Amino acid sequence: MCTSHEHDQGEAAQAGAGRRSFLRATALLGAAATAGVALPTVAEAAVSGYRPDTRSRRFTLAVMPDTQYLLDGPSIDKAPVEAALRYLLEHGKDENIVFLSHLGDLTQNGAAPECAAIGEAFELLDRRGVGYSVLAGNHDVKSSTTDQRGATPYLDVFGPDRFKGRKTFGGASPDGYNTFHLFEAAGREWMVLALDWRLSDQGYAWAKSVLAAHPRTPVVLTTHELVVEDDTLSDYGQQLWDRLVKDHDQIFLTLNGHYWPAGRATRRNAAGNDVHLHLTNYQNRYFGGAAMIRLYRFDLDRDVIDVETVSPWILGRASKGLNELERQEIELSGDADRFSVEIDFASRFAGFDPVPARAARPASAMLIRDTAAYWRFDSPVSGTVRDLSGRGNDLTVVSVGGGSLGWSADHHPDQPGHGSLEFQGYKSPLKGAYLRTVDGAPLNSATFKDGYTIEAFYWLPEDWDASHNAWSGLVSRTGRNGSVGTVTDDPDEPLATLSLSDGPGPQWAVHPLNQQQLATNWGDETAREKWWHVAVVNDGRHTILYVQGCPVARNPHAPAVGIASAGLPWLLGGYEYADRIDQILHGRLGDVRIVGRALPVTSFMTH
Repeated sequence: MCTSHEHDQGEAAQAGAGRRSFLRATALLGAAATAGVALPTVAEAAVSGYRPDTRSRRFTLAVMPDTQYLLDGPSIDKAPVEAALRYLLEHGKDENIVFLSHLGDLTQNGAAPECAAIGEAFELLDRRGVGYSVLAGNHDVKSSTTDQRGATPYLDVFGPDRFKGRKTFGGASPDGYNTFHLFEAAGREWMVLALDWRLSDQGYAWAKSVLAAHPRTPVVLTTHELVVEDDTLSDYGQQLWDRLVKDHDQIFLTLNGHYWPAGRATRRNAAGNDVHLHLTNYQNRYFGGAAMIRLYRFDLDRDVIDVETVSPWILGRASKGLNELERQEIELSGDADRFSVEIDFASRFAGFDPVPARAARPASAMLIRDTAAYWRFDSPVSGTVRDLSGRGNDLTVVSVGGGSLGWSADHHPDQPGHGSLEFQGYKSPLKGAYLRTVDGAPLNSATFKDGYTIEAFYWLPEDWDASHNAWSGLVSRTGRNGSVGTVTDDPDEPLATLSLSDGPGPQWAVHPLNQQQLATNWGDETAREKWWHVAVVNDGRHTILYVQGCPVARNPHAPAVGIASAGLPWLLGGYEYADRIDQILHGRLGDVRIVGRALPVTSFMTH
């Protein structure tokens, strides 16, 4: 039963509270389209200059499943489809929408008037040159046929001729029912391989030839039937997996409609990698699914695809007041409709398009102006570790409890030197080994009153445990906090230490020349089994702690000038308390550099 208009508006406002910017942009267009007013010129004017940002590491692939009930003989209503396509036009820039894929069953009967009607709707994208793909479902063609069926009204409207000259169109099979499309996103090429309802032997051969011709391109495969429900493939879907998907590592995601409700499956391919297989179809829901669209938001920095399902047509009707069923369908939020897929894209694509490792850089390239000390560990330590700055801040090994230093070729991907030392510290009983600057090293007395930058690379193992390993130093200066004058805090803390808290996370605690207590910068927790770059930058007035080149939140604003000195050594991997070694690093330490001035992020060793 439909409720009152006033109540509808209140409910709609609540339902769309998180999407008000969308409602403001589309309410008029959606309502007018519902009333039969053609407004393509308004939508197109809003995007006259839009082109996807092909360099951004965040982009969106839009997906439209079965629209057949909207295009059914005498019941043709293309308004919901047009509303969805207008959404793509109006929000292409803020969503960075790079492509749209329809999953088949565009129509109910595959009749000429039905195909013509939805073809007219897609002219909204044609006029703007927006890339998209379509494919035939069982309702668009005779379901008992394969892609060798010959001419059909579907092919008359959506055959290769429609896409010729389109920037994203890669080509079609000789029969015209299978196509591939290439688009640029995140600085690389991606493919949508759009396959017919039923592939023939010729269709399989064509698809394999396309993949062979683009061996380093990641592929989203779209077809009408594959997944039938959660964790289950249909008989034809299993055939498609066995004959095509399984042996082509480039295919990392498949999208299909046909069945309902929405579902997902994951399969391990022949290369040992996961393939995500998604079923999305809403034709069984209100208004034949109301041309709902899926938004696959790729984020290559977060290594995730965030998926959202919305009906632009219903959202656009909100200003007119929504009925009971529309309020339920305005935006789907169940686990099958709104979710995230975690993919380590670099690792997942490495088998067919490996990212070349960054080459080691010569030590001389790191010796920028005012370099005070630079140490790297390209080979195991034996005896003295030379200060490559040439300033004489050499290091010697100090063993505690019979401990020793190991070596690993492992390193941060952006580290200049290709190697790291393995520290094996343990709190109680104290055991391990660390490095200290030699007596008389110039660094021991340096106060850096005009500023400084301290950089280090570190990695912590899975067995790193706060009870045994917390508060070990990456880089620290020895000498008691209370040895350089009156202090208002713990006099036994060291004068400066870049340590790892119990998080674990980096912390910089220093006795500045202008204070009577330690000034502390706190970093966030950093994951184990991952390399991190940390930098402490002081410009002679304030100090900022950076992790992976990003400033942390807890950087104090109080003035901090220089680093107090008692003329004693610096330590790598060790931490002193009350003039005694108190903790030793448990983890790997890569290149360490100290520069006597503030560096911009672009001058860090990672660049």
